[in-house]
Amino acid sequence: MEFLSWSVEDGVAVITLNRPPANALSKGLLQELSEVLDEIEPSKEVKVLVIHGEGRFFSAGADIKEFTTISASDRFSGRGQELFERIERCPKPVIAAIHGAALGGGLELAMACHIRLVSETAKLGLPELQLGLVPGYGGTQRLAKYVGMARAAEMMFTSEPITGLEAEKYGLANHAYPESELLDKAKQLAQKIAKKSPGSLKAAIALLNFTKTKEFYEGIKKEAELFGEVFMSNDAKEGIRAFIEKREPNFKGE
Repeated sequence: MEFLSWSVEDGVAVITLNRPPANALSKGLLQELSEVLDEIEPSKEVKVLVIHGEGRFFSAGADIKEFTTISASDRFSGRGQELFERIERCPKPVIAAIHGAALGGGLELAMACHIRLVSETAKLGLPELQLGLVPGYGGTQRLAKYVGMARAAEMMFTSEPITGLEAEKYGLANHAYPESELLDKAKQLAQKIAKKSPGSLKAAIALLNFTKTKEFYEGIKKEAELFGEVFMSNDAKEGIRAFIEKREPNFKGE
């Protein structure tokens, strides 16, 4: 694969996003992630999945340059939503190990995982409004579910990220660790979970997904619709152009 690598040890599949420098979620990367799930889901060897990023970041978001090639009919938002829903419904537990930054689509990917571990200094946020857009991969619905409507509104309206320590405090992350310990801690947790019965894990995941209400799915559908509307606006076109013209994106949300 071009953008991902993965390996299995002691029942734990470690999936590494490897698209430097920012591990941006291009169409190709998301397609490869779907193909990895095709292999892992039926595997009897794999009990738990861990997703992390190579280099400086977990994932700093969608590939903004690809936005210049997208038309209103591309179902860009809907396809990403379907993949992240698949992750959330994966019959095997999925753990996100987040360091550096999980912004925009990167945070939406992490929020689709069942458990999130973060480095203490990581930056997590949904800065899409800074580009004249809105989150399009389920972020508007999942963020509010984890941190509450008021804090989700502040994070989206200001485009300012929170730290890993704040993410743990607000309920967005399960645990925060020094970055040097993060991946080992994720593997240790995965190995503990891998000792459980695959059947009971599958059942527990199915039951947890019943906590997502009819309104959640209506919100997801509306998110895709409104993403398409704002994507075609002049504000979005200008925001995307300005972002691309920057030589180095500002991952602090400033």
